[in-house]
Amino acid sequence: MEEIIKKVIIPIAGLGTRFLPLSTVVPKELWPLVDKPMVQYAVEEAKASGASRVIFVAKPGKKEVINYFRAYSAAEKALRVRKRDHLVADLHIIRELCASLSFSLASQEKPLGDGHAILQAKRLVRGEPCGVLFCDDIVVSKTPCLAQLARTYRTCEKPIVALKRVSYDKIKQYGCVQVERIANRLYKIKKIIEKPDPAAAPSDLVIVGKYILTPEVFDYLQKAKPTERHREIILAVVLNEMIQDGKIIYGYEFEGEWLECATKMDWMKSNMYLGLHHLQWGRELKEHIKGYSNRG
Repeated sequence: MEEIIKKVIIPIAGLGTRFLPLSTVVPKELWPLVDKPMVQYAVEEAKASGASRVIFVAKPGKKEVINYFRAYSAAEKALRVRKRDHLVADLHIIRELCASLSFSLASQEKPLGDGHAILQAKRLVRGEPCGVLFCDDIVVSKTPCLAQLARTYRTCEKPIVALKRVSYDKIKQYGCVQVERIANRLYKIKKIIEKPDPAAAPSDLVIVGKYILTPEVFDYLQKAKPTERHREIILAVVLNEMIQDGKIIYGYEFEGEWLECATKMDWMKSNMYLGLHHLQWGRELKEHIKGYSNRG
């Protein structure tokens, strides 16, 4: 069956202010999660979900991320010259990942919001439905989260937002949704409420940074005005406007473990989870942590 979602946008234009001072020299997207950078998880998800083209949206001059996926050939040659062939296998992972993918770079001159960043890729998307993946959000699952959204899109052909349940004491950290249940795990979104007080939250479902967007969403982004508070074009605000205009936006409660990397603490917790579940190093790491616990 032909894949519907062939292009995936990965915004990487953020300033990484929550990761200062290191983010001034190392882009947050290249921070490691165990043995590979955050952005690699997003690219792997895009490919595993059937995409053939990845579009990075970056600030001008920010080429470190796309270079990461292009520099393996030179690195491989250097290792062979130094007779370190045993290390080449690590680079083959990147070679295989990039084998059937093409990479493009769209520029966001100023950090004017996630919606504005996505809009910069409109010319490259060329009127097709596309996926959007933010590196802050990683989902560990048998079926990639984006593939779960794409499977649902195949039947509804409307924009789809990834959803996950959280405890009400944490809900003020996220964009929460008021929904109408359509089917198992599938909801029609009636309203998006940004960071509500727990008592005012209409549900315990929140938005995770993974989407499938239609050409109509880009039309709305094109017309969107910056918010009064932050002077930015925010995707959630634009989706709310579409809902108010009677457009249908779906939310899908995906299966899998949601790992966040929005803050340093989130990033450390995600490293811990992935490290403990790592096939090669997980057992040793568990024993190491147990040793600390036994020392009291």
